[in-house]
Amino acid sequence: MKKTISFLMIAAMAMIVSVSFTACSSDSDTSGNVEAYQEIVDNQVKAQKASSKKTKALLLVAFGSTWPEPFTDFDNTIEAYKSAFPDHDVYFSFSSAICRNRAAAGEHVEDLNAPKRNYYAPDIWLESLGRVEYAEITVQSLQVIPGEEYASVVACLKGFANNTKNDLRNEYLKNVKLHMGTPLMADPDEDVENLATELHKIYSQYANQGAMLFMGHGNPDDLDIFSANIRYTQLEIALQKKNKNYYVGTVDMMDNFKTDVLERMREAGYNSGKVFCAPLMSIAGDHANNDMAGDDDDWKFNEETGEYEDTSWKVFFSETEKVKNGYDCSDETMIVKGLLSYPAIRQLWINHTHTALNSEPLEWYHSNDGTE
Repeated sequence: MKKTISFLMIAAMAMIVSVSFTACSSDSDTSGNVEAYQEIVDNQVKAQKASSKKTKALLLVAFGSTWPEPFTDFDNTIEAYKSAFPDHDVYFSFSSAICRNRAAAGEHVEDLNAPKRNYYAPDIWLESLGRVEYAEITVQSLQVIPGEEYASVVACLKGFANNTKNDLRNEYLKNVKLHMGTPLMADPDEDVENLATELHKIYSQYANQGAMLFMGHGNPDDLDIFSANIRYTQLEIALQKKNKNYYVGTVDMMDNFKTDVLERMREAGYNSGKVFCAPLMSIAGDHANNDMAGDDDDWKFNEETGEYEDTSWKVFFSETEKVKNGYDCSDETMIVKGLLSYPAIRQLWINHTHTALNSEPLEWYHSNDGTE
């Protein structure tokens, strides 16, 4: 018997209807005509399906980035998925309109020799997949936790299932098989432990030398859609069972900023020594390069959050004439690599896709003409 979808997915189905801001739309792409984007994607999908003769499609959805290293990680991830799912046509999308627009404009072309890339919106890709009538469509979220961005991805697939653009055949939508792959830490037990195990294999060499800090993203409390911020705390607990020198903080979760990480380090008696930092994000983009490893040192304290928002983790934990936190933290202790760059962690996402495909298809279809 096929596995049933997890309780998290059931919660997603129920909650997504009432969360208005998670609606999936490509209308926020300010740099061009959405109809022109749709035509471009339509042509790509038609050509791919005509060439491959495959009946199954797999759409990977990342938040996005404009940095060159993540582009390489995305390319490698696409190839890994093609190898893991040879009977699927694999497509790739950015959920962030800002990242789509900036990547297309070539934000880092001159300073970082980054190419211009076009990563179209998930709803545009899904519309194209429906127009050629793939018999089975799977969407895989490349998010780390089931937060705001994951809710947006779910909204895209739900909108597709309900024929939001009103131009797909109801008979097709009634019969197409839809699957949804969950984020890296969807499950609080198995997923968290699996990630902790792989992180320990990669980063134990640093934890044996000093404090090994991971910087996740997190969501503000009012956007913590599935109460998933707790995954960062759960991951820290799981990691500290392997080595007490692991810590997990975020850039956007209340009571788990770098100031809170420092407090936990002090309470544990770690007052000096090396501090290594790595992003707990799918890729190493703006947050990793600037918020974590950058040189920002504004030191304006936010009384409401208890955070120095415009000071990087590297500067905050360093020992200089200006900063007196007492640690050896510098460019040399910054590990600027995203999770997708590690094949073993990338495999965890792939495992989620296998789970989705082995589950019953989603029953999200409702005709928009009142017949079903």
